[in-house]
Amino acid sequence: MSSLDDERLQTQHRLLVRQRLRFMVNQYEVHAENPDGSEGELLAFAQQKRMAFKEQVTLYADDSKKRPLLGFKARKRIDLASAYDVTDAAGQPIGVFRKDFKKSLLASTWHLEQPGLGVTTGSERNKFVAVLRRVWDLIPYVDVLPFAWPYHFDFYAGDQAVFSVEKKFGFRDRYLVEIRDPRLDRRLVIAQAIALDALQSR
Repeated sequence: MSSLDDERLQTQHRLLVRQRLRFMVNQYEVHAENPDGSEGELLAFAQQKRMAFKEQVTLYADDSKKRPLLGFKARKRIDLASAYDVTDAAGQPIGVFRKDFKKSLLASTWHLEQPGLGVTTGSERNKFVAVLRRVWDLIPYVDVLPFAWPYHFDFYAGDQAVFSVEKKFGFRDRYLVEIRDPRLDRRLVIAQAIALDALQSR
């Protein structure tokens, strides 16, 4: 990622993430948000293999997948509480995130760490929807339905709101990411936002 691209990305306060429907892979587009709320410039493209034993996701500048920007990878295989290291295109560390398996039994909870900023914790805002989603997932064959429950993650450092990820109600996965702390690395936010979808059922 060039310094100019990085500088432009770091000025973004609202991002739109959309999942593409593809066979055997999950694909995601990350766009800047236009003033009218529509999708603007494509900032990143991600692809994840389904049913991978060790999660690894690479994000590229676009869907040609010629220029990698960053990626995240699980430290352990088949570990629900494994940490995920986020690195830039050169393999240098950006930060770490992990799912809090115990707390996630009732409401999904994640911990995000960026050097110099400490730990940011995000969990589902609406606990009723969190329980309802879990009941819904127990219904046989429900995964074949093109339907996505909405949910909203709020990430805090202490009592300070840092960023949020809102999943829109509808028949495909779409997210609005709002960043409140200007110090937060947008690459780390994008990795966490995609993980909320790609790894949510793990």
